[in-house]
Amino acid sequence: MNQLRIGTLAGLFAAAFGLCWAGAGLWDSMGNTLPAVPLFAPVILALIAAVLLATALSLRSRLRALRERRPDARPVDRLSAARAVVFGQASGLVSALVAGAYGGFGLFLLLERMDVPNRRDQALYAGLAVVAGIAVVAAALYLERVCRLPDGEGNDDEPGGPMRSPV
Repeated sequence: MNQLRIGTLAGLFAAAFGLCWAGAGLWDSMGNTLPAVPLFAPVILALIAAVLLATALSLRSRLRALRERRPDARPVDRLSAARAVVFGQASGLVSALVAGAYGGFGLFLLLERMDVPNRRDQALYAGLAVVAGIAVVAAALYLERVCRLPDGEGNDDEPGGPMRSPV
């Protein structure tokens, strides 16, 4: 499984930022009304970040207990850990795009439409969505780091079996 790269995530953010900023300007220049930024956008992104962080902390504590050979340590199923990493990677990629799009739209609102009171609120929601999107990306990278195996491990055991020698 390939790791997420910060450069890839930053490139997705920058591309979505530029496209959305230019698209909002084009849409506005044609005389159309700009769509509203949903209030729940930053809330949903923050919830995803919280789920990713909780998963990472749970896996980290279980792996630490295994590493310290505590008697109450529960093994970590490799397939569950892989699913968590895939969920984290997908969430990180999509959040980089969404945060970039909301960032571009929010910047357009800040620069062009600050005279309209409703648009100030929309710019605030877009800014909060960017912050929450960055939190999702950070939580996804942390989850991926927690679940990474040292080099050479994981090839000799049966696939899908419990992790016996953690990170």
